[in-house]
Amino acid sequence: MIETPEIVETSPQMMAFIHLTIPREDIRHVMDPGLQEILGVLADQGIEPAGPWFTHHLRMAPETFDFEICVPVPVKGKLSRRVEFGEWPAMTVARTIYAGPYGGLGRAWKEFGEWIAASGHTPEEDLWERYMSSPPAAARTELNRPLKLPR
Repeated sequence: MIETPEIVETSPQMMAFIHLTIPREDIRHVMDPGLQEILGVLADQGIEPAGPWFTHHLRMAPETFDFEICVPVPVKGKLSRRVEFGEWPAMTVARTIYAGPYGGLGRAWKEFGEWIAASGHTPEEDLWERYMSSPPAAARTELNRPLKLPR
């Protein structure tokens, strides 16, 4: 279901994002409009995306999604509407690729989490999904989980 996970070091990356905290069932109604809002602000400022868009889930609660819709950018733009700009920090993450429909992401995350635990790593609370291809029925989604470093 998922490709063999690996541990990687990421590099800092500028990003444009919208932060949302919504009821879990509303995710399908806010994702595309939020992404289109970000892309519109970038177009207005003459900024091209620097890679595939992603969602950063800050906290995992059963009833809500507290997350950011994010687009990597080469330069920092100006705050506009709900769109903010910031730097995605460098970090150590566990990473894998899931190929399949949206409905299988839950199982993919479960399998990935089991691999992380079996490998002796401890994940941070947040996670992110980078959408490498579409349409959703044949999507390739990069799953990333920041890791707590040993003290």
